[in-house]
Amino acid sequence: MKKPLKPCNKYGCNQLTRDKYCESHRQLPEQRKSSNQRGYNYKWQLARERFLKQNPLFVHCKNEGKYISATVVDHIIPHKGDMKLFWDSKNCQPLCKHPHDVKTATEDGGFGKGSIR
Repeated sequence: MKKPLKPCNKYGCNQLTRDKYCESHRQLPEQRKSSNQRGYNYKWQLARERFLKQNPLFVHCKNEGKYISATVVDHIIPHKGDMKLFWDSKNCQPLCKHPHDVKTATEDGGFGKGSIR
């Protein structure tokens, strides 16, 4: 039995395929590294927790006098695998998930595209 057709996973492509990518986009760069391989491991979880305890409010709302709890630690300048930049607390800011996801997608040109190695 054949798999059903679905849109290609390449951002912006509407071609239908039974695989992850259509014929035009099968030759993509190697797969994205796992979150653990990119540094988001147990050590990061502890650092993230500590950062959010010290900086509990969403930075943009706080600047507008609103008080909304942050849920994500954002790297202001995308680290792109640079571990010195990754661990630099001055390069971190407290955000909420949706604004963080929008920021990341805008910087990378689509979710996950900035971290392909």
